[in-house]
Amino acid sequence: MPEQLPYWRLSAFYLFYFAILGGLVPYWGPYLRSLGFEAQAIGSLIAILHVTKVIAPNVWGWIADHTQRRMAVVRLAAFLSVVCFAGVFLGEGFWWLALVMAAFSFFWNAALPQFEANTMSHLGEAAHRYSRIRVWGSLGFIVTVTVMGEAIDVLGTAILPPVLVALFAALWLASLVAPEQRNGAHEGQTERFMAVLLRPDVLGFLFACFLVKASHGPYYVFFSIYLADHGYSGMAIGLLWALGVVAEIVVFLRMHRWLPRFGPRLLMTAALLLSALRWVLIGRFVESLPVIIVAQTLHAASFGVYHAVGISMINRFFVGRNQGRGQAIYSSVTFGAGVAVGSFASGFLWSDLGAAVTFYLAGGAALLGAVFAQRSMPARA
Repeated sequence: MPEQLPYWRLSAFYLFYFAILGGLVPYWGPYLRSLGFEAQAIGSLIAILHVTKVIAPNVWGWIADHTQRRMAVVRLAAFLSVVCFAGVFLGEGFWWLALVMAAFSFFWNAALPQFEANTMSHLGEAAHRYSRIRVWGSLGFIVTVTVMGEAIDVLGTAILPPVLVALFAALWLASLVAPEQRNGAHEGQTERFMAVLLRPDVLGFLFACFLVKASHGPYYVFFSIYLADHGYSGMAIGLLWALGVVAEIVVFLRMHRWLPRFGPRLLMTAALLLSALRWVLIGRFVESLPVIIVAQTLHAASFGVYHAVGISMINRFFVGRNQGRGQAIYSSVTFGAGVAVGSFASGFLWSDLGAAVTFYLAGGAALLGAVFAQRSMPARA
């Protein structure tokens, strides 16, 4: 890792960003249900968080690439996220919450892709060590998801909004201390952004990523509700979410060795096949705690391996002045369009076909993604 790498100042941003996710992803669905919303409304509201990720990262990525002031974008986005999220205290109706979620997520979703680009610029030739910084995001997620599970058992879901506001404020403070690193090694690269984006290997890779993130839709929206409906306590739900992220951490600590050794194609294909297995296990064996524990350890593949390989490939495909927009398009296609489609569809499938079938269909989407990964991705890093 570069000698002058501001390791802790970069890591702090990931810590708080994914601590926010540790509150939103497992518990926002139960919070919305506590307000009286049905499955379709919950799926639609959570999909909004991801729909904005289709647009926002590309708008802010274009600005960051042309101004070369990525951290200014990150800091502004983090500040406006706090302001907009505070609107949850002003109303509880569907359309008001839809507006609040669209507003705060438009800015919040702009921050991470530009911070990722900034981190990769700091790392330079040591890009394969990205996961050693990103691991702090996983730790932040674990702390929040575990503590919130116990807190909700005792205090109810009403505790969630004030905790999230505090975490958004901490994220903004972390953005103020993280330094900016300008592009260096590839500043002279001249290939047009669209020429890179429309290459068959890039499109195939992005479609594989879209499919695996769409397969996560039922998990992100309904996993906590699904477990609660089968008798799991809030604390047990939090620990199961945390277990998945612990498995993810193990992967992040090893990826700097695995990626050069096994190559992106093998790792991504294996990750998507294991993702398909994970969703089938959850759909079929929700009442078996040992099986659910096994399924949660597969988060190491369905997120840990997938994301580390994905960031590496984006850094490989999009360089120089294309870097910010490359990170933005990856975020838009996967965590944006992929999860939005999966979340929205799962709201209807859950009501019409039931939980098990919804997870089986998610497994099919991940399986199809594995086919595209195998056919489009390079064998070596």
